[in-house]
Amino acid sequence: MVNILCYKSKTLANGEHPLMVRVCKDGKKKYSSLGISINPQYWDFKKGKLKRNCPDRDNIQSLINEKLKEYSAQIIELKSVQKDFTASSLINKVNKPILPKTVKGVFDNEIKRLNDENRLNYALSYKQLMNSLIDFNGNLDIYFSDIDSTWLKNYETFLRKKDLGDNTIGIRFRTLRAIFNMAIQTNIVKPEYYPFNSYNVSKLSKETAKRAVCKADIEAITNYQTSHAYTVFAIDLFMFSYLQGGINFVDIAYLTKDNLIDGRLVYTRQKTRKLIKLPLQPKAIELIEQYKQSGSPYLFPILSPFHKTGQQKANRVHKVITKVNKYLKAVGEELNLPINLTTYVARHSQATQLLRSGAPTAIISQIMGHSSEKVTQIYLDSFENSQIDEAMKNLL
Repeated sequence: MVNILCYKSKTLANGEHPLMVRVCKDGKKKYSSLGISINPQYWDFKKGKLKRNCPDRDNIQSLINEKLKEYSAQIIELKSVQKDFTASSLINKVNKPILPKTVKGVFDNEIKRLNDENRLNYALSYKQLMNSLIDFNGNLDIYFSDIDSTWLKNYETFLRKKDLGDNTIGIRFRTLRAIFNMAIQTNIVKPEYYPFNSYNVSKLSKETAKRAVCKADIEAITNYQTSHAYTVFAIDLFMFSYLQGGINFVDIAYLTKDNLIDGRLVYTRQKTRKLIKLPLQPKAIELIEQYKQSGSPYLFPILSPFHKTGQQKANRVHKVITKVNKYLKAVGEELNLPINLTTYVARHSQATQLLRSGAPTAIISQIMGHSSEKVTQIYLDSFENSQIDEAMKNLL
Protein backbone atom coordinates (compact mmCIF):
# COMPACT_ATOMS: atom_id res chain seq x y z
CA MET A 1 0.00 0.00 0.00
CA VAL A 2 1.29 3.45 -0.94
CA ASN A 3 -0.17 6.72 0.31
CA ILE A 4 0.78 10.32 1.02
CA LEU A 5 0.62 11.79 4.50
CA CYS A 6 1.47 14.95 6.36
CA TYR A 7 4.28 13.82 8.65
CA LYS A 8 3.43 15.27 12.06
CA SER A 9 6.44 13.61 13.71
CA LYS A 10 8.70 16.22 12.12
CA THR A 11 8.09 19.95 12.40
CA LEU A 12 10.16 22.39 10.38
CA ALA A 13 11.37 25.78 11.58
CA ASN A 14 8.45 27.50 9.85
CA GLY A 15 5.94 25.28 11.67
CA GLU A 16 5.16 23.19 8.58
CA HIS A 17 5.22 19.39 8.31
CA PRO A 18 6.79 17.59 5.33
CA LEU A 19 4.59 15.61 2.97
CA MET A 20 5.83 12.02 2.86
CA VAL A 21 5.24 8.92 0.78
CA ARG A 22 4.50 5.96 3.03
CA VAL A 23 5.00 2.45 1.67
CA CYS A 24 3.59 -0.47 3.66
CA LYS A 25 4.74 -3.96 2.67
CA ASP A 26 4.92 -7.20 4.66
CA GLY A 27 4.12 -5.38 7.89
CA LYS A 28 6.95 -2.87 7.44
CA LYS A 29 6.63 0.85 6.78
CA LYS A 30 9.09 3.05 4.96
CA TYR A 31 8.90 6.78 4.33
CA SER A 32 10.25 9.00 1.59
CA SER A 33 10.00 12.78 1.39
CA LEU A 34 7.90 14.32 -1.35
CA GLY A 35 10.17 17.36 -1.24
CA ILE A 36 7.54 19.84 -0.04
CA SER A 37 5.93 20.82 3.26
CA ILE A 38 2.63 22.45 4.28
CA ASN A 39 1.03 24.06 7.28
CA PRO A 40 -0.94 21.34 9.15
CA GLN A 41 -4.11 23.51 9.02
CA TYR A 42 -4.32 22.74 5.30
CA TRP A 43 -4.24 18.95 5.66
CA ASP A 44 -7.21 16.74 6.45
CA PHE A 45 -5.62 14.13 8.75
CA LYS A 46 -8.77 11.98 8.88
CA LYS A 47 -9.13 11.68 5.10
CA GLY A 48 -5.37 11.92 4.43
CA LYS A 49 -5.59 14.63 1.77
CA LEU A 50 -5.25 18.35 1.13
CA LYS A 51 -7.99 20.68 2.21
CA ARG A 52 -9.71 22.79 -0.41
CA ASN A 53 -8.35 26.03 1.05
CA CYS A 54 -4.70 24.92 0.80
CA PRO A 55 -2.57 27.56 -0.99
CA ASP A 56 -1.31 26.35 -4.38
CA ARG A 57 -3.49 23.28 -3.92
CA ASP A 58 -3.71 22.33 -7.61
CA ASN A 59 0.07 22.18 -8.10
CA ILE A 60 0.65 20.26 -4.85
CA GLN A 61 -2.14 17.80 -5.72
CA SER A 62 -0.64 17.34 -9.20
CA LEU A 63 2.72 16.50 -7.60
CA ILE A 64 1.04 14.01 -5.25
CA ASN A 65 -0.84 12.36 -8.13
CA GLU A 66 2.30 12.10 -10.23
CA LYS A 67 4.26 10.47 -7.41
CA LEU A 68 1.50 7.97 -6.68
CA LYS A 69 1.37 7.20 -10.40
CA GLU A 70 5.14 6.49 -10.40
CA TYR A 71 4.76 4.04 -7.51
CA SER A 72 1.77 2.33 -9.11
CA ALA A 73 3.62 1.92 -12.42
CA GLN A 74 6.68 0.51 -10.67
CA ILE A 75 4.62 -2.01 -8.71
CA ILE A 76 2.88 -3.17 -11.91
CA GLU A 77 6.24 -3.53 -13.67
CA LEU A 78 7.71 -5.60 -10.83
CA LYS A 79 4.64 -7.83 -10.61
CA SER A 80 4.57 -8.35 -14.39
CA VAL A 81 8.01 -9.98 -14.24
CA GLN A 82 7.14 -11.76 -10.97
CA LYS A 83 9.83 -9.92 -9.09
CA ASP A 84 9.29 -9.47 -5.38
CA PHE A 85 10.14 -6.24 -3.58
CA THR A 86 10.28 -4.70 -0.15
CA ALA A 87 9.12 -1.28 0.99
CA SER A 88 12.74 -0.07 0.92
CA SER A 89 13.58 -1.50 -2.51
CA LEU A 90 10.39 -0.01 -4.00
CA ILE A 91 11.27 3.45 -2.71
CA ASN A 92 14.82 3.09 -4.04
CA LYS A 93 13.52 1.95 -7.40
CA VAL A 94 11.22 4.94 -7.77
CA ASN A 95 13.61 7.51 -6.38
CA LYS A 96 16.71 6.55 -8.34
CA PRO A 97 18.58 9.84 -8.56
CA ILE A 98 19.32 11.18 -12.03
CA LEU A 99 22.77 12.69 -11.69
CA PRO A 100 23.12 16.02 -13.51
CA LYS A 101 26.34 15.24 -15.39
CA THR A 102 27.18 16.81 -18.72
CA VAL A 103 28.20 14.69 -21.70
CA LYS A 104 31.71 16.17 -21.44
CA GLY A 105 31.92 15.18 -17.77
CA VAL A 106 30.93 11.59 -18.52
CA PHE A 107 33.48 11.35 -21.32
CA ASP A 108 36.23 12.75 -19.08
CA ASN A 109 35.42 10.26 -16.32
CA GLU A 110 35.29 7.31 -18.71
CA ILE A 111 38.57 8.26 -20.41
CA LYS A 112 40.26 8.55 -16.99
CA ARG A 113 38.87 5.18 -15.89
CA LEU A 114 40.11 3.46 -19.04
CA ASN A 115 43.56 5.06 -18.68
CA ASP A 116 43.71 4.00 -15.01
CA GLU A 117 42.91 0.43 -16.11
CA ASN A 118 45.67 0.68 -18.72
CA ARG A 119 43.12 0.18 -21.52
CA LEU A 120 44.79 2.88 -23.55
CA ASN A 121 43.40 1.99 -26.98
CA TYR A 122 39.83 2.20 -25.70
CA ALA A 123 40.63 5.47 -23.93
CA LEU A 124 41.99 6.83 -27.20
CA SER A 125 38.84 5.85 -29.13
CA TYR A 126 36.65 7.61 -26.54
CA LYS A 127 38.87 10.70 -26.71
CA GLN A 128 38.72 10.76 -30.50
CA LEU A 129 34.92 10.55 -30.39
CA MET A 130 34.72 13.30 -27.76
CA ASN A 131 36.90 15.61 -29.87
CA SER A 132 34.78 14.85 -32.94
CA LEU A 133 31.57 15.66 -31.05
CA ILE A 134 33.05 18.94 -29.78
CA ASP A 135 34.06 19.78 -33.34
CA PHE A 136 30.47 19.13 -34.44
CA ASN A 137 28.54 20.73 -31.58
CA GLY A 138 31.00 23.42 -30.48
CA ASN A 139 31.03 22.04 -26.91
CA LEU A 140 29.76 19.10 -24.88
CA ASP A 141 28.46 21.10 -21.92
CA ILE A 142 25.08 19.55 -22.66
CA TYR A 143 23.06 16.75 -21.12
CA PHE A 144 22.41 13.36 -22.68
CA SER A 145 18.72 14.27 -22.86
CA ASP A 146 19.73 16.92 -25.44
CA ILE A 147 20.91 14.19 -27.82
CA ASP A 148 17.89 13.09 -29.84
CA SER A 149 17.51 11.40 -33.24
CA THR A 150 17.64 14.75 -35.07
CA TRP A 151 20.88 15.61 -33.30
CA LEU A 152 22.33 12.24 -34.35
CA LYS A 153 21.25 12.70 -37.98
CA ASN A 154 22.93 16.11 -38.05
CA TYR A 155 26.11 14.57 -36.60
CA GLU A 156 26.04 11.87 -39.31
CA THR A 157 25.73 14.58 -41.99
CA PHE A 158 28.64 16.43 -40.40
CA LEU A 159 30.83 13.30 -40.57
CA ARG A 160 29.87 12.57 -44.18
CA LYS A 161 30.91 16.09 -45.19
CA LYS A 162 34.35 15.14 -43.87
CA ASP A 163 34.35 12.23 -46.37
CA LEU A 164 34.38 9.54 -43.68
CA GLY A 165 33.27 6.05 -44.73
CA ASP A 166 30.28 4.16 -43.37
CA ASN A 167 32.40 1.84 -41.24
CA THR A 168 34.31 4.73 -39.63
CA ILE A 169 31.06 6.59 -38.96
CA GLY A 170 29.56 3.35 -37.64
CA ILE A 171 32.39 2.97 -35.12
CA ARG A 172 31.81 6.56 -33.90
CA PHE A 173 28.10 5.93 -33.43
CA ARG A 174 28.51 2.56 -31.74
CA THR A 175 30.93 4.14 -29.28
CA LEU A 176 28.47 6.97 -28.63
CA ARG A 177 25.68 4.44 -28.15
CA ALA A 178 27.83 2.52 -25.67
CA ILE A 179 28.50 5.61 -23.56
CA PHE A 180 24.79 6.57 -23.72
CA ASN A 181 23.88 3.09 -22.43
CA MET A 182 26.40 3.51 -19.63
CA ALA A 183 24.82 6.88 -18.75
CA ILE A 184 21.42 5.18 -18.46
CA GLN A 185 22.83 2.35 -16.32
CA THR A 186 24.45 4.83 -13.92
CA ASN A 187 21.29 6.96 -13.66
CA ILE A 188 22.75 9.96 -15.46
CA VAL A 189 19.90 10.03 -17.97
CA LYS A 190 16.45 8.45 -17.98
CA PRO A 191 15.83 5.55 -20.39
CA GLU A 192 13.02 7.43 -22.13
CA TYR A 193 15.61 9.81 -23.61
CA TYR A 194 17.41 6.96 -25.42
CA PRO A 195 17.66 8.14 -29.07
CA PHE A 196 18.93 4.94 -30.66
CA ASN A 197 15.49 3.33 -30.81
CA SER A 198 14.57 5.70 -33.62
CA TYR A 199 18.07 6.19 -35.03
CA ASN A 200 19.36 2.93 -36.52
CA VAL A 201 23.12 2.54 -36.07
CA SER A 202 23.28 -0.80 -37.92
CA LYS A 203 22.57 0.93 -41.24
CA LEU A 204 26.07 2.43 -41.01
CA SER A 205 27.82 -0.93 -41.13
CA LYS A 206 29.09 -2.21 -44.43
CA GLU A 207 30.47 -5.68 -44.91
CA THR A 208 34.15 -5.43 -44.10
CA ALA A 209 36.45 -6.11 -47.02
CA LYS A 210 38.09 -9.48 -46.55
CA ARG A 211 41.69 -9.25 -45.50
CA ALA A 212 42.96 -12.77 -46.05
CA VAL A 213 45.47 -14.22 -48.48
CA CYS A 214 45.68 -17.80 -49.71
CA LYS A 215 48.17 -20.43 -48.66
CA ALA A 216 50.30 -19.88 -51.77
CA ASP A 217 50.62 -16.21 -50.86
CA ILE A 218 51.67 -17.15 -47.31
CA GLU A 219 54.41 -19.36 -48.78
CA ALA A 220 55.54 -16.49 -51.03
CA ILE A 221 55.77 -14.19 -47.99
CA THR A 222 57.74 -16.84 -46.08
CA ASN A 223 60.19 -17.32 -48.94
CA TYR A 224 60.64 -13.62 -49.64
CA GLN A 225 64.35 -12.86 -49.90
CA THR A 226 65.79 -9.62 -48.54
CA SER A 227 68.87 -8.40 -46.71
CA HIS A 228 66.98 -5.52 -45.09
CA ALA A 229 66.88 -6.34 -41.36
CA TYR A 230 63.64 -4.53 -40.53
CA THR A 231 61.82 -6.14 -43.47
CA VAL A 232 62.94 -9.54 -42.19
CA PHE A 233 61.68 -8.58 -38.72
CA ALA A 234 58.32 -7.51 -40.15
CA ILE A 235 57.91 -10.79 -42.06
CA ASP A 236 58.91 -12.82 -38.99
CA LEU A 237 56.31 -11.09 -36.82
CA PHE A 238 53.71 -11.67 -39.54
CA MET A 239 54.56 -15.38 -39.65
CA PHE A 240 54.60 -15.72 -35.86
CA SER A 241 51.07 -14.29 -35.76
CA TYR A 242 49.92 -16.57 -38.58
CA LEU A 243 51.35 -19.68 -36.90
CA GLN A 244 50.08 -18.85 -33.41
CA GLY A 245 46.37 -18.40 -33.83
CA GLY A 246 46.51 -14.97 -35.44
CA ILE A 247 47.80 -13.39 -32.23
CA ASN A 248 47.40 -9.60 -32.32
CA PHE A 249 50.47 -7.41 -32.64
CA VAL A 250 49.86 -5.77 -29.25
CA ASP A 251 49.68 -9.21 -27.60
CA ILE A 252 52.93 -10.24 -29.33
CA ALA A 253 54.59 -7.10 -27.97
CA TYR A 254 53.77 -8.01 -24.36
CA LEU A 255 54.79 -11.69 -24.56
CA THR A 256 57.49 -12.73 -22.08
CA LYS A 257 59.19 -15.98 -21.13
CA ASP A 258 56.40 -16.50 -18.60
CA ASN A 259 53.98 -17.06 -21.50
CA LEU A 260 55.86 -20.20 -22.57
CA ILE A 261 54.46 -23.12 -20.55
CA ASP A 262 55.01 -26.80 -21.35
CA GLY A 263 55.40 -26.28 -25.09
CA ARG A 264 52.40 -23.97 -25.31
CA LEU A 265 51.91 -20.25 -25.77
CA VAL A 266 49.67 -19.13 -22.90
CA TYR A 267 48.50 -15.54 -22.68
CA THR A 268 45.48 -13.40 -21.90
CA ARG A 269 44.24 -11.44 -24.88
CA GLN A 270 44.28 -7.75 -24.01
CA LYS A 271 41.15 -6.85 -25.98
CA THR A 272 38.75 -9.52 -24.69
CA ARG A 273 40.66 -10.68 -21.57
CA LYS A 274 40.24 -14.27 -22.76
CA LEU A 275 42.90 -16.83 -21.85
CA ILE A 276 44.53 -18.38 -24.92
CA LYS A 277 46.48 -21.67 -24.79
CA LEU A 278 47.98 -22.82 -28.09
CA PRO A 279 50.66 -25.39 -28.95
CA LEU A 280 53.87 -23.72 -30.10
CA GLN A 281 54.58 -24.45 -33.76
CA PRO A 282 58.19 -25.46 -34.60
CA LYS A 283 58.77 -22.37 -36.76
CA ALA A 284 57.37 -20.15 -33.99
CA ILE A 285 59.84 -21.67 -31.53
CA GLU A 286 62.67 -20.90 -33.97
CA LEU A 287 61.55 -17.27 -34.16
CA ILE A 288 61.44 -16.97 -30.37
CA GLU A 289 64.97 -18.36 -30.12
CA GLN A 290 66.12 -16.05 -32.91
CA TYR A 291 64.90 -12.88 -31.22
CA LYS A 292 65.52 -13.60 -27.54
CA GLN A 293 67.49 -10.81 -25.85
CA SER A 294 69.65 -10.99 -22.76
CA GLY A 295 68.48 -8.58 -20.09
CA SER A 296 64.93 -8.35 -21.45
CA PRO A 297 61.95 -10.49 -20.43
CA TYR A 298 60.16 -9.88 -23.74
CA LEU A 299 60.17 -12.49 -26.50
CA PHE A 300 60.48 -9.94 -29.31
CA PRO A 301 62.37 -6.62 -29.44
CA ILE A 302 59.27 -4.44 -29.49
CA LEU A 303 59.18 -3.51 -25.81
CA SER A 304 62.13 -3.41 -23.43
CA PRO A 305 62.68 -2.78 -19.70
CA PHE A 306 63.11 0.89 -20.64
CA HIS A 307 59.36 1.14 -21.29
CA LYS A 308 57.87 1.32 -17.80
CA THR A 309 54.56 3.20 -17.89
CA GLY A 310 51.46 2.11 -19.76
CA GLN A 311 51.64 5.18 -21.96
CA GLN A 312 55.30 4.57 -22.84
CA LYS A 313 54.46 1.00 -23.83
CA ALA A 314 51.44 2.06 -25.89
CA ASN A 315 53.47 4.71 -27.71
CA ARG A 316 56.23 2.22 -28.46
CA VAL A 317 53.84 -0.45 -29.76
CA HIS A 318 52.13 2.11 -32.01
CA LYS A 319 55.50 3.27 -33.39
CA VAL A 320 56.72 -0.25 -34.14
CA ILE A 321 53.49 -1.55 -35.71
CA THR A 322 53.39 1.49 -38.00
CA LYS A 323 56.92 0.73 -39.16
CA VAL A 324 56.27 -3.01 -39.51
CA ASN A 325 53.15 -2.43 -41.61
CA LYS A 326 55.09 -0.02 -43.82
CA TYR A 327 57.60 -2.74 -44.73
CA LEU A 328 54.91 -5.43 -45.04
CA LYS A 329 53.05 -3.22 -47.50
CA ALA A 330 56.20 -2.95 -49.64
CA VAL A 331 56.61 -6.74 -49.56
CA GLY A 332 53.00 -7.25 -50.60
CA GLU A 333 53.33 -4.83 -53.49
CA GLU A 334 56.48 -6.55 -54.73
CA LEU A 335 54.75 -9.94 -54.56
CA ASN A 336 51.66 -8.52 -56.31
CA LEU A 337 49.36 -9.63 -53.52
CA PRO A 338 45.66 -8.82 -54.06
CA ILE A 339 45.36 -6.82 -50.82
CA ASN A 340 47.42 -4.43 -48.71
CA LEU A 341 49.67 -6.60 -46.52
CA THR A 342 49.55 -5.78 -42.78
CA THR A 343 49.97 -7.68 -39.52
CA TYR A 344 46.18 -8.02 -39.41
CA VAL A 345 46.20 -9.99 -42.64
CA ALA A 346 47.98 -12.76 -40.74
CA ARG A 347 45.08 -12.95 -38.31
CA HIS A 348 42.45 -13.08 -41.05
CA SER A 349 44.44 -15.52 -43.16
CA GLN A 350 45.02 -18.11 -40.45
CA ALA A 351 41.30 -18.08 -39.62
CA THR A 352 40.42 -18.61 -43.27
CA GLN A 353 42.94 -21.45 -43.69
CA LEU A 354 41.62 -23.16 -40.55
CA LEU A 355 38.09 -22.97 -41.93
CA ARG A 356 39.14 -24.38 -45.30
CA SER A 357 40.92 -27.24 -43.54
CA GLY A 358 37.63 -28.20 -41.92
CA ALA A 359 38.00 -26.63 -38.47
CA PRO A 360 34.62 -25.69 -36.92
CA THR A 361 33.94 -21.99 -36.36
CA ALA A 362 33.69 -22.65 -32.60
CA ILE A 363 37.29 -23.93 -32.51
CA ILE A 364 38.54 -21.02 -34.63
CA SER A 365 36.73 -18.62 -32.27
CA GLN A 366 38.48 -20.19 -29.27
CA ILE A 367 41.88 -20.08 -30.97
CA MET A 368 41.45 -16.40 -31.79
CA GLY A 369 40.09 -15.42 -28.39
CA HIS A 370 36.90 -13.90 -29.76
CA SER A 371 33.97 -13.00 -27.53
CA SER A 372 31.60 -14.97 -29.79
CA GLU A 373 31.44 -17.02 -33.00
CA LYS A 374 29.64 -14.09 -34.64
CA VAL A 375 32.82 -12.03 -34.32
CA THR A 376 34.84 -14.89 -35.82
CA GLN A 377 32.60 -14.98 -38.88
CA ILE A 378 33.74 -11.47 -39.80
CA TYR A 379 37.27 -12.79 -40.20
CA LEU A 380 36.39 -15.76 -42.34
CA ASP A 381 37.04 -15.29 -46.02
CA SER A 382 34.17 -15.58 -48.51
CA PHE A 383 34.02 -18.65 -50.74
CA GLU A 384 36.13 -18.43 -53.87
CA ASN A 385 34.35 -17.85 -57.20
CA SER A 386 35.30 -21.32 -58.39
CA GLN A 387 33.48 -22.89 -55.46
CA ILE A 388 30.38 -20.79 -56.11
CA ASP A 389 30.48 -21.61 -59.86
CA GLU A 390 30.76 -25.32 -59.13
CA ALA A 391 27.92 -25.25 -56.61
CA MET A 392 25.56 -23.45 -59.00
CA LYS A 393 26.02 -26.11 -61.67
CA ASN A 394 23.77 -28.33 -59.56
CA LEU A 395 20.77 -26.02 -59.76
CA LEU A 396 19.22 -27.84 -62.80
